[in-house]
Amino acid sequence: MTTGRRVLIVDDDAAACQLLAEVLAREGHTVETALSVAEAVEHISRQGMFDAVVTDLRMPEASGMDLLRRLRAQDPDAVVIVVTAFGDATVTAEAIGAGAYDFISKPYDLGAVRATVARALERSRLARQQRVATADKDAEVAQTESKTGPVLVGRSPGIINVVKTLARVARSEATVLLQGESGTGKELAVRMLHHLSDRARRRLVVVNCGSLTETLLESELFGHVKGAFTGAATARPGLFREADGGTVFLDEIGDVSPALQARLLRAVQEKEVLPVGSEVAVPVDVRVVAATHRDLPDLVRTGQFREDLYYRLNVVTVTLPPLRERRQDVPLLVDHFVQQLARRHGRDPIAIAPDAEELLLSFPWPGNVRQLQNVLERAVVLAEQGVIGPEHLPEEVRRGVAETSTIRAGSQPPPANGEPSSMQSLAEVERSHVLRVLAAVGGKRAAAAERLGISRRTLTRMLQRWQVDDQHDPS
Repeated sequence: MTTGRRVLIVDDDAAACQLLAEVLAREGHTVETALSVAEAVEHISRQGMFDAVVTDLRMPEASGMDLLRRLRAQDPDAVVIVVTAFGDATVTAEAIGAGAYDFISKPYDLGAVRATVARALERSRLARQQRVATADKDAEVAQTESKTGPVLVGRSPGIINVVKTLARVARSEATVLLQGESGTGKELAVRMLHHLSDRARRRLVVVNCGSLTETLLESELFGHVKGAFTGAATARPGLFREADGGTVFLDEIGDVSPALQARLLRAVQEKEVLPVGSEVAVPVDVRVVAATHRDLPDLVRTGQFREDLYYRLNVVTVTLPPLRERRQDVPLLVDHFVQQLARRHGRDPIAIAPDAEELLLSFPWPGNVRQLQNVLERAVVLAEQGVIGPEHLPEEVRRGVAETSTIRAGSQPPPANGEPSSMQSLAEVERSHVLRVLAAVGGKRAAAAERLGISRRTLTRMLQRWQVDDQHDPS
């Protein structure tokens, strides 16, 4: 727990003010008290902004809400905790919307207030630390992305092999079949492939074949002539012709009907399309990339997918590994998404509290990268004071590690032979492995991080979370 911080308590109840001041002073904080907003403003103008302000809501003349708005206008990073005996949903929403770190109803538990103040101060420290660490990173990331375009994030062998294969085939005209579970990043892979190809200056058209009926999909892909069907008041060129000179990405190709598969075969093999209602084929120059989470060879065996189309699409096959098989990439993905999402939502740099980071690293992510991104977007939107805590993560993520924590509490140390016990949680196995690698390289963090395939910063955060200091001998 961080101690020695400056805290201001504002409450027109002198006894309550003094009691809370004594409680927080015992935590090692330097505490000042004020019996009104005017007195609080005087303290701040004389001494500067406090590390945290705990204010009552209803006071004579100016209210705690007035003080909250004033402090947040003066310093957007001000840590303000609102306490009141008159709280309801409307007031709570107003306080949180105005930037309060937390809202506590009276009568309150002193221990809970003490914990809230400690957490707020720690979150404030993490937020400042993150802003310093990322001061020049936005410009660096933007410059990198402008050079490399879309890129799959990770250092695991599986994702490195995917990137190498995509880079090797990008400038060829070969069709590419992307395979992998839903949410593994197939659309990002095709965007990377297109960006690296000679077709990058032309369009990349993305079509989800599973989201349209057969009739609509046929018209969407190949176009139609005027009057081809009811409602066809004008002619449409279709996405293949709109992507001429570029790339067409057919996502969920396994969901296409056998009848439409024959039309696709003609487009891929003969480089021409036949608009709906027309008898004249139109030449097209497109590169086709297809993707599916289904087992196409099995669909071929059961007659649900044309064998000749499968082999036309399957010139180069790239399988994206699920996130559970590339767990060492999770810290990199978390860092990448949090920065990206903070920029998208107009937020300042956002840090992750160690207990929230542990939850993210330990969760199995059955929905893969897409699930991780969605969870982090929720957390970025909800995070106050620029720090993501466990309370900003959905229940299934918190519950997923809570179950392993129960095992951890009663588990035994790793056996002497270094093999993890069958009763160890995933978090324990991770800790044991990291410490063994650190011991094997003589405690050199740079060497250990390289061998583990993670950044030195990530390794340092892990050791801090496990309370392993520089002098620790893990052997």
